[in-house]
Amino acid sequence: QKLTFSLKIAISSSLSKIHLNVSHGRLCASSTSFSQRNNSSSANLKVDHDQTTGVAVMHMQSPPVNSLSLDFLTEICITLEKLEMDKGCRGLIITSSQPKVFSAGLDILEMYGKSPERCGEFWKAVQEMWLKLYGSNMVTIAAINGSSPAGGCLMSITCDYRIMADNPRYSIGLNETMLGIVAPFWFKETMVNTVGHRNTEISLELGLLYKPAEALNIGLVDQLVPEDQVLSAATQTMTKWLAIPEHARQITKSMMRKSTIEKLRSNREADIQNFVNFITKESIQKSLRMYMEMLKQKKA
Repeated sequence: QKLTFSLKIAISSSLSKIHLNVSHGRLCASSTSFSQRNNSSSANLKVDHDQTTGVAVMHMQSPPVNSLSLDFLTEICITLEKLEMDKGCRGLIITSSQPKVFSAGLDILEMYGKSPERCGEFWKAVQEMWLKLYGSNMVTIAAINGSSPAGGCLMSITCDYRIMADNPRYSIGLNETMLGIVAPFWFKETMVNTVGHRNTEISLELGLLYKPAEALNIGLVDQLVPEDQVLSAATQTMTKWLAIPEHARQITKSMMRKSTIEKLRSNREADIQNFVNFITKESIQKSLRMYMEMLKQKKA
């Protein structure tokens, strides 16, 4: 039988090399003695936690394009949960170790030719990733050092601030309609909260991907910098955000995002069922197959 998402987290957490210990009545991530940094890595993620600054950098390194598969999403969620529990971690920078891409978005292979049960499990993991990022108490900054379509864009706009490489070859946007897929309400509302209703309406209906300058113009990203300065700019920006009194910033963030988060929390099962019913339709499966064939032709 397939493991539930929660059970996967429990098992993966117990097997992780990052141990948890009890300190002053709470769980916190243990650190190596006499070390200023707490680093962890796996096949798909590398996390560098500087305990002096309280900032963790999460490098996505799932080849070739950081596609968000069920396993990768599960790993991301486990990592976010550990960092959130570590009270010494106040800020998170998300970036990519893969060349020319931040994340290509949701793994199409998780949506094509899969059973309804598997599709439901996958969608629950997508929800979980969004809930953990959009509702995080940490300051979150997306250091977008490559293209970021669809789910990659969603991950970016969950963050408090977005810095993108100023390279016209890169693009970002929620382009689901180009694949014959409809972005769910919480994708849409996250986009509305970022760039406003009219920009979102045009963007989602046309499945637009924006070049960095265009993304900056509509507020999809907050800052453009040379490609080799994305991470350093994110680190500098993080210092400014962490200078704000933490309780005031966290309460304000919660106030701004609470209604969107609660809307998904109270409709999770219905949202999963809607996704499964939609993605398993023969017409949608045909659209996905055509898209994958088009990608193969491009590679050839």
